[in-house]
Amino acid sequence: MNDDLNDYIHYLKVERGLSDNTVVSYRRDLIQYIKFLAENKVQTWEDIDRYLVMAFLKQLSEEGKSSATITRMISSLRKFHQFLRQERYTENNPMQHIETPKKAQKLPKTLSLKEVVKLIETPNPVDKYGIRDRAILEVMYATGLRVTELISLKLGDLHLSLGLIQTVGKGDKERIIPLGDMAIKWINIYMERSRPQLANPKQEVPYLFLNHHGQGFSRQGIWKNLKVYVRQAGIKKPVTPHTLRHSFATHLLENGADLRVVQELLGHTDISTTQIYTHITKQRMADVYKDHFPRA
Repeated sequence: MNDDLNDYIHYLKVERGLSDNTVVSYRRDLIQYIKFLAENKVQTWEDIDRYLVMAFLKQLSEEGKSSATITRMISSLRKFHQFLRQERYTENNPMQHIETPKKAQKLPKTLSLKEVVKLIETPNPVDKYGIRDRAILEVMYATGLRVTELISLKLGDLHLSLGLIQTVGKGDKERIIPLGDMAIKWINIYMERSRPQLANPKQEVPYLFLNHHGQGFSRQGIWKNLKVYVRQAGIKKPVTPHTLRHSFATHLLENGADLRVVQELLGHTDISTTQIYTHITKQRMADVYKDHFPRA
């Protein structure tokens, strides 16, 4: 069974071209599943029926796993068993009659424009690290980049004279994103005053943003820095790099941007993913109405 799992992981990486993070997530889910099968003395894919899968999902629930985690697991299992049938490892598909529970739609957390400005202006504008971090925050908010896209940005991806950057998102999908004047200004300041000090003279690194070792950032490095600035800015709500992405999309829609344009900027394949932000803007509209209309 583990060999078949390895074949599936290879298929996801090579043929589907999924990102490393997505592949790691699938692998983690399926290792958990195969462990459960081994504990129940299951030796072939033919031995699995829907009741065994339901027992596995019930066990996850009893372990306190969230409904979102269980929904994701069902999706992982469905795709895995489809692959097993497609590649003729088995004729059996125990997922055929297992329904995905309806997922409660959680609205993404966002920052107000005032909070965004406060956060972005927190880094020290004269210190080499402060200049770099100001540029990072400006780019994150101005583009809505995912963390992986941000840390993968290379010098060759910048087209500042045109006010654009290019990035490769999920599924190796390339997109061009416009940059605002403030983001361009701080990238230029960073390139002139900060990056030369951070760069390792013995090693040329192509990435735009460098850590204190002169190397490209890790995802954890971005998270860690952001937490420090959120605390210094006195923002009490939980903020992650994705919060800035959500804020970017929400603020665009609140100011009249077309939903299809926001979809393209975010790199969403399906517009239904982008539509979640319309709920936020409607909710905010209702709050403003309630606060300001005298007979609300």
